[in-house]
Amino acid sequence: MGKFVNSIDEFFTFCEENDVQFVDLRFSDIKGAWHHLTYRMSAVTAENLEHGFPFDGSSIEAWQPINESDMLLKADVPTAFLDPFTADPTVILICDVYDIYKNELYAKCPRSVAKKALQFLDEAGIGDAAYFGPENEFFIFDNVTITDGINESAYHVDSEEGEWNDDTHFEDIINTGHRPRTKGGYFPVMPTDTMVDLRAEMMMVLEQVGIEVVLGHHEVAQAQGEIGVVFSDIIGAADNVQKYKYVVKMVAHLNGKTATFMPKPLFNDNGNGMHVHQSIWKDGKNLFYKEGEYANLSKTALDYLSGIFKHSASVAAFTNATTNSYKRLLPGFEAPRILTYSAQNRSAACRIPYGAGEKATRIETRFPDSTANPYLCFATMMLAGIDGIKAGGYELVGPFNEDLFELTRDELKERGIPELPATLRDALEALEVDHDFLTPVMTPEFIQNYVDYKFETQVLPVEGRPTPFEFVSTYSC
Repeated sequence: MGKFVNSIDEFFTFCEENDVQFVDLRFSDIKGAWHHLTYRMSAVTAENLEHGFPFDGSSIEAWQPINESDMLLKADVPTAFLDPFTADPTVILICDVYDIYKNELYAKCPRSVAKKALQFLDEAGIGDAAYFGPENEFFIFDNVTITDGINESAYHVDSEEGEWNDDTHFEDIINTGHRPRTKGGYFPVMPTDTMVDLRAEMMMVLEQVGIEVVLGHHEVAQAQGEIGVVFSDIIGAADNVQKYKYVVKMVAHLNGKTATFMPKPLFNDNGNGMHVHQSIWKDGKNLFYKEGEYANLSKTALDYLSGIFKHSASVAAFTNATTNSYKRLLPGFEAPRILTYSAQNRSAACRIPYGAGEKATRIETRFPDSTANPYLCFATMMLAGIDGIKAGGYELVGPFNEDLFELTRDELKERGIPELPATLRDALEALEVDHDFLTPVMTPEFIQNYVDYKFETQVLPVEGRPTPFEFVSTYSC
């Protein structure tokens, strides 16, 4: 819908044609959560849209101090789309955050960081376009309960698809016995796949908000799904992740379900990833393509990938941004942490999709997940890739076409195959040391702010809490 609104005048025409009553301003915080404030349509002026809407930046975690709290939301007018879930006609505008004290885009605004990364790509003379295609997986549960106290800690998620419900007596429906089973959820038909109509509704609503949808299917785990959408430029792709997550959660919610993009909500079953397809272009040419090379990948593509792998520990702090992320990155769950590349092989951290011609040749990094802030995730990988290109390429291990999940850790070490960090702490500590490749775009203050925030909200709270399994393994020692 937003592609039809290219100017402020067209925005007001669009609102008039759709009887819009409210304008909802959306922006992303440091962890990737969407925030919003809503204006009456009658209060929105062309001057607001051009110069910005004031808001309090001190009330957003890890942003401004209270004595310098005034900031502006600058609406990106072409992002306009109608909210499919509000009772009254409401148009959503995705915004950048503007720093009134420095008269520039805010250094801690993730969307602004991604814009600066794209500008850096152009100024470096490497490329003038960057295309990203994320694949966001999700779970749909029937219920979730959480307990987090000084003397107790527990969670419980439930789905009619869960094999743990084989002997459950449901109140309103029979127990059909048709279930995907652990790791058995890839492409079953109904009645085993219970989410066909729910995914179809999500796909149609995604198209309403301006996202081009390709397909939807059940994923490998019980209660897991995925919807495939068309790639976009780096900013549009990150915008689409935010819209995608909003639609999936809301459609589930309105159907009496609950959706989550949490990487590892189920023990011993596959987790949620966000595989990210990437390519760099210049003057209308795909710089990642060279016919006749391995998987038709050019040296530029391999140099780009070598930069991501060279800085992988720091990159992981943004691409796998929660402690739960690293519970997904275990061998055997299609979540590769093994830093090599391969054509078609899904056990490598980077896969080159099969059958891609000149326009479609790309790399697919398979380790990121949806707890990443999409703007920071994409920008960080691109900046690491740019560093690899500028360096003429770092050492790459591979390609490997064998099942790398079959290798033990000792065998990986013997063959010199590196891995991603094992914990968020490891990634954040690496980022504190290795971040020069980011500083053309991210300020050192922002990087340290990000590290501190993640330690305070993720690492230390999790490290300080006993888990039920620790009682199982340790209580009687």
